[in-house]
Amino acid sequence: MKRHVTTLLAAAFVIAAAPSAAAADAIDEDLAPIRARWAEITYHVPGDDNKEREYERLEAESASLERAYPGRAEPKIWHGIILSTHAGVHGGFGALKLVKRARSLFEAALEIDETALDGSAHTSLGSLYYQVPGWPLAFGDDDKAESHLERALAINPDGIDPNYFYADFLYEQGRYDEARRALARALEAPPRPGRELADAGRRQEARALLDKVRRESGS
Repeated sequence: MKRHVTTLLAAAFVIAAAPSAAAADAIDEDLAPIRARWAEITYHVPGDDNKEREYERLEAESASLERAYPGRAEPKIWHGIILSTHAGVHGGFGALKLVKRARSLFEAALEIDETALDGSAHTSLGSLYYQVPGWPLAFGDDDKAESHLERALAINPDGIDPNYFYADFLYEQGRYDEARRALARALEAPPRPGRELADAGRRQEARALLDKVRRESGS
């Protein structure tokens, strides 16, 4: 069943020239506090109103970083993740505006480098496609969702995020056995250095989803 947009939390491409090690280190250093703050807001800040205020502040920071690195996919991905997560606590037509902006950022990131951040643009875009309503309200499309999520897994088969979101999609489709297998991979995913809080939050979500799959499948 298609979710309402207020429950949201994130093809051809042009391969960019490989960035230098120094450039990669610089952008990772600049992104680190944004990643950390996103995890704090998402998993530790109580109340939707408080979360929304904090996401708005973080959007301003991520937008500034995106402007500083116009040719890089990574800031676009993170700006899109923040917008789409903000949409989940905002609700209404304002949420649709946020997810449409996020979709544009993920698509732009894919045109630069689909493998950036272990294929996170595919993961995030796939999650949008199955979570937002379809036409005429929005752009939801289960076929596109599955295509992007499968591409994310081809790039990062052991990652916690692509496996979790693919499992969530499969659960929504009633494909419980497949969802269980994807959740097992998510829970066995290797830790990401510097992403301990995000990993802990995602594992908690994966365990909760696994409980729902077991209850609804009767196994």
